[in-house]
Amino acid sequence: MLCLAALTDLKTDRIPNGLIVIGIITGVAGSLCFRFDLLQLAVSMSLAFVLMYPLFKIGALGAGDVKIFIMIGSFVEAEEFIAILTLAFVIGAVFSLIKLLIERNGRERICYFLSYISEVAQTRKWKIYGEYMREDYQRYRRNKIHFTVPVLFGVVLRMGGII
Repeated sequence: MLCLAALTDLKTDRIPNGLIVIGIITGVAGSLCFRFDLLQLAVSMSLAFVLMYPLFKIGALGAGDVKIFIMIGSFVEAEEFIAILTLAFVIGAVFSLIKLLIERNGRERICYFLSYISEVAQTRKWKIYGEYMREDYQRYRRNKIHFTVPVLFGVVLRMGGII
């Protein structure tokens, strides 16, 4: 299901809710039958939401990314979820660095990030990160990675026992 989500995200910039719902139902059923109890399941899925929602609210992650993490939380315990989350962000950082090098816009991105942090600190109010880019689709695409791909890699590396 995660492979399908990543492929769909790459093709359409969206992850179908139906895929997420099927994934969560499968994860919940499997977890309750074979692995852990309802409390552990609730903790893992809630942890996914609590950690990812603030990133969604400022525009750093899409809604599909948050839902993907909740789906992953339905399959694994909280400790394993944190390991997968950490891997996904490390892999995402590597992907982002590669994209910065390819697009040759590292200086622009660092300047924007620093001005964003400065504005948030001065106004003491969060705003949508990269909001100005949404008007210019080409610019938006240049500065975007499909986070489902690093998430998929993180899950494969962790669940495959590689890391």
